[in-house]
Amino acid sequence: MPAAPRPTTGAPCPPAFLDLAERLADAAGAAIRRHFRTPMRVEEKPDRTPVTIADREAEAAMRAILAAKAPSHGVIGEEFGTHGPDRSLIWVLDPIDGTKAFMTGKPTFGTLISLVRDGAPILGVIDQPVAGERWIGAEGRPTRFNGSPVRVRACDRLERAVLNTTSPDLFAGADLSAFRRLAAAVGLTLYGGDCYAYGLLASGFIDLVVEAGLKRHDFCALAPVVAGAGGVITDWRGAPVTLASDGRIAAAGDAVCHARARAFLSEDACSPG
Repeated sequence: MPAAPRPTTGAPCPPAFLDLAERLADAAGAAIRRHFRTPMRVEEKPDRTPVTIADREAEAAMRAILAAKAPSHGVIGEEFGTHGPDRSLIWVLDPIDGTKAFMTGKPTFGTLISLVRDGAPILGVIDQPVAGERWIGAEGRPTRFNGSPVRVRACDRLERAVLNTTSPDLFAGADLSAFRRLAAAVGLTLYGGDCYAYGLLASGFIDLVVEAGLKRHDFCALAPVVAGAGGVITDWRGAPVTLASDGRIAAAGDAVCHARARAFLSEDACSPG
């Protein structure tokens, strides 16, 4: 397993890593666009999630580039497993975050690419290859959307906040109760979008994204994108997002909104002030 996460240094992420991340996104996007809204076979993986040829081709394309350009780095991918998990620098790949949206023709999925250093994400890409939309966040740099800086919006009152989650079906037990408490307190709750919702948060269109049951390829890329746009993203306990996070993620554009949302998500919450 990777070493325990260390605090980020704040030094700007090297341009070479950014360039490589863009190349990975370009390669994945080319593979995905070939199959979007075409007849294809959908298979079910052992965890009962769907997978298509586009998922596999996109990840294979990214892995081929990494093998040639960054052979000393580790790789964690949703479709083809882990290589070099003990290395300091590891690329975390989700070729299609939102395969259910992709296979039903909805352009709200995305490719997630993250570079993790000693367990902590230092670079993240959310790429929507059909719409041609790309968010890139990196340590020590502002988040950019298609090359231009973006910023979260201020919203310190939950009753005015727009909350998004992929599906209420992803919450269970106490997590579902906690989400319902929060949803009852906000101004508007929306569903769907997968990783795309975090890009919209970074661009100032959504105030909160709360999810549970995510895997590390689902959440590592999100942290640099949200943080670089001035937002806050942690687990439900308020700890930084790392490879070791438990998959319960809370992101907000406003720090006050984030703190108030987390109060509703805490296990002992009843009626936070």
